[in-house]
Amino acid sequence: MIPAVIPYPNIDPIIFQIGPVAIRWYALAYITGLLLGIWYLRRLSKFVPVFMQEQDADDFLTWAVLGVILGGRIGYILFYQLGFYLENPIYMLYVWQGGMSFHGGFLGVVVAGILFTRKREICPLRFADALACVSPIGLFFGRIANFINGELVGRISDVPWAMVFPNHGPYARHPSQLYEATLEGLVLFTLVNLFWRRESFRQRPGATTGVFIAGYALARMVGELFRQPDAQIGFLLFGSTMGQWLSLPMFLGGLYLIFRRKKAQR
Repeated sequence: MIPAVIPYPNIDPIIFQIGPVAIRWYALAYITGLLLGIWYLRRLSKFVPVFMQEQDADDFLTWAVLGVILGGRIGYILFYQLGFYLENPIYMLYVWQGGMSFHGGFLGVVVAGILFTRKREICPLRFADALACVSPIGLFFGRIANFINGELVGRISDVPWAMVFPNHGPYARHPSQLYEATLEGLVLFTLVNLFWRRESFRQRPGATTGVFIAGYALARMVGELFRQPDAQIGFLLFGSTMGQWLSLPMFLGGLYLIFRRKKAQR
């Protein structure tokens, strides 16, 4: 095993602290992703003012925050460490220590979106298409926060850009958080928005959502090939991981949305 060429920056997860109040990069990443996402959602509303107004985008912020935090935390507890949290229920509230599941957060936002669109009488699939365009922004910042926290590290590797992460042994590992930030954030953002900006594609409600869901699932399954699985779960059947199994139904659901709408169009 060769030593890491690129040193891990080892950034303090706390930006600054005043007494017992600490501002962490992890929280800042979520706030930044949500605010930028809502800002971009407002811009998208100008393309489709018939079914969504800028005020709707602003008002959805609170719903999105609740969906992401509650869904992400509950999903992590259920999917990854149920036994630990049942024995230590107080730690369920320690969200600043990490422990958020995208799949849980995704379901939380889905529930929030359904309730919100019913209340505002907005077409849920068209609203979901707009959310699909902005969601990779939050994913990008979330993965950057994982990197700063030195969590969700990659597998041991001898690639020249491998890094030795604190508290994860002496061996160099893939910076898998940066891989996922690129695939789930930058690449997926570009792909989804390219599809959505095509008039023919935008006129089929749900199709853009399908591209996002299937695209994320593929990006996550690829990223898991370089990421060390959670210690309490380890590898599953045929060397797969929990993240890959949770992404599989998302991929199938995304394909269903894409091709169901195409079939209905014909």
